[in-house]
Amino acid sequence: MGEGILELAQELAEVSRLVEDDDVPTTLGRFVHRVVLTVPDCEEAVITVLADDSAEIVARYHKTADPVAEPTRSTLAEQLTKGGGPLFDALTYGEPRRIGDLAADHRWPEFSAAAINAGYRSCLFLPLPASGDAAAAFSLFSAKPDAFGSTSYDIVLMFAMHAGVAFDNVQLFNDSRTLIEQLRTALGTRTVIGQAQGVLMHRYGVTASVAFDVLKRCSQDTNVKLRQLSLELVEAHNQGRLNEALRKYGLNSGE
Repeated sequence: MGEGILELAQELAEVSRLVEDDDVPTTLGRFVHRVVLTVPDCEEAVITVLADDSAEIVARYHKTADPVAEPTRSTLAEQLTKGGGPLFDALTYGEPRRIGDLAADHRWPEFSAAAINAGYRSCLFLPLPASGDAAAAFSLFSAKPDAFGSTSYDIVLMFAMHAGVAFDNVQLFNDSRTLIEQLRTALGTRTVIGQAQGVLMHRYGVTASVAFDVLKRCSQDTNVKLRQLSLELVEAHNQGRLNEALRKYGLNSGE
C-alpha cells in the first residue's frame, strides 16, 4: 500500500508539471484523465470553475466514447453547471458533496434524473483548494451505488490537492508570461520612439524633449499611435525615404 501511494504521489507530481504553452484546460485535462484511470469504479471526472456566479466545465473525461451516450452526457453537463445543484453547493461553500445513491437521494431531483439517465448511480463533488478568485471543483461519477468510499475519497483528495496547486500555478504562469510580453512590448515601444527622436534631432538640430513633443503632437493630430508613427519614421529613414514620411505627417516644415 505504501509503495502504491508513493507511486501515485510521483505520478501526480509529473501530471502537475507545467510544460510550454500549457493552459488551464490542458493542465486540468491531465488530472481528469488520470482520476478516471486511478479511482476505483470512477466512470467520469469533470473539473468545473465558478467565476462571476457562472459555472463552466474546463476539463472532462469519461471511459467510453459511445456516441449514443453523448445526448445524455450533454444533459448532465447542463444540470451540472446549473445553479442550485450539488456542484454549486460544493463550489459556493467549499465543502464536499456526496450522493451515495442517486435513485434514493431527493435533494436535487433534476440533477439526479440527468445523472441516472447518463448511466450513473453515485457521485462525489470535491472543491479544489485553489487560492485564486475563481472556485473550482472535481465531480466524479460512477455507475455503481456508494462507489466512492473512504479509500477512493482519500485518492481523490490527493488529486484535488495537486489539481488545486496546478490550477493556481498555470494561472500564475500565464499571468507572468502576459506580463513579460507586455514589458517586452513596452520596451520595444520606448526603443523605437527613442530612435524616432534621434531622427528628428539629427534632421532639425533640436533637443530630445522637443523631438518628443513634436512626435506626441503629431500623433494626436493625425490620430496615429505614437509607436506606429515612430516606427514609420525610423523605417523611412533606414530606407532613404525620410522626406516622404516627413511630408506625409506634416513634419517637413522649413524645407
